Amino acid sequence: MDKLALRLLLSERRASITPESQGLSRPTRQGRRARGLSQAQIDQILHRAPDTYGRLESGRYPNPPVDLLQDVARLFRMNEQEWIALWRYALGQDPPRPLDFRSGEELPGVWQEILAGVSHPAYINDRSWNVLAHNAPFAALFPRRRVPANAMRWMTVEPAARTLLTDWETAWAPLVLPQLRVALAADPSDKTLCAIEQDVLADPVAARLYESASAYSHLDGDERPLRHPSLGAGWVTMCAAQPLAAPGSRLIVLVFHPGARRRRGRAPSLRARADD
Repeated sequence: MDKLALRLLLSERRASITPESQGLSRPTRQGRRARGLSQAQIDQILHRAPDTYGRLESGRYPNPPVDLLQDVARLFRMNEQEWIALWRYALGQDPPRPLDFRSGEELPGVWQEILAGVSHPAYINDRSWNVLAHNAPFAALFPRRRVPANAMRWMTVEPAARTLLTDWETAWAPLVLPQLRVALAADPSDKTLCAIEQDVLADPVAARLYESASAYSHLDGDERPLRHPSLGAGWVTMCAAQPLAAPGSRLIVLVFHPGARRRRGRAPSLRARADD
């Protein structure tokens, strides 16, 4: 627990919520009137025992329950990054799920400008693998530049994918399908992912690979064969990152290298340079 950081985060957010917005009045006692809600008012709003919130803000509440953190975060209208910070300061770990179930479904529009400046094929998917944004080099991978609405569905069950993604059964499916399993484990109620899983299980080849696939596979740094529509056979190195504004979303960059053979060796890891 980082008591100082926790107190600063909560006291700042508490000061931004006016009592009037919650149907309450400010204390009438003499002296300087504090900004925002009082600690006692928060206990009143959240129907908690006296000093419950005070213990949380001061760091006197070891292992605060999830429902308390969630109620406080929603009362304070925290964004997803503040929600993550609250968990890290109070419990020393990241939250198991976003504060808002809709988080990860949209991005700031500036990400489209960022993608447009990337020379490699690149796209961003939301937590359900729906494609939120992409650049022109990525669109060029598809017939008539028609980018699929959902990247996971396309990679797992669309026949066209098995032409573009070279050696689909051995090089792609065994690595893509575990990502579907991981995504469903994180949110078993996701209707989009559940529908994709049903489509996978209805496909004899995909179902066999899905049931025998490893438990987990990561994207970042993986290299896979791909037949580029205009550049021919080659290999793509997958680079993955997460836009912080949308938990569960991913930025995927495909670095394409033409040639029938995989490159020998990988690019060296990047490390911070030590001071002289």
